[in-house]
Amino acid sequence: MQAALRRHATPDRIRVLTQFLKFGVVGTLGFLVDTVVVYALRYRLGLYGAGLVSFLVAATANWVMNRLWTFRGRGSLPMHREWARYMMANLFGFVLNRGTYALLVTFVAACAEQPVLAVAAGSIAGLGVNFTLSRTAVFR
Repeated sequence: MQAALRRHATPDRIRVLTQFLKFGVVGTLGFLVDTVVVYALRYRLGLYGAGLVSFLVAATANWVMNRLWTFRGRGSLPMHREWARYMMANLFGFVLNRGTYALLVTFVAACAEQPVLAVAAGSIAGLGVNFTLSRTAVFR
């Protein structure tokens, strides 16, 4: 049993799992930022405008936290280029995230009344893509 565990729990896999867990913690904090901005702006910009602004704010906050904690010491680009690469990489996750959000606030009354539900579902939808691209294309 221990031999099999050692074969599967390689240092590289443990490092990736640790990064994924940290990425999840950062994502949870980003979810809170995302939700606060949506609720703050939903009456002024509508749910779609608020969702767009909140995604940009939360993605930038996530980039900072991932740069400082999750992927500390990785990445060799100047900060402005790394941020731009992070935002570009997150466009794929954005489609999943905000696509889910838009569908839910459009077709599910509970999500239109309580957008936190749509924000959460969108965050989960984009998680895997954002982690993979952050790890392989941004913080390398």
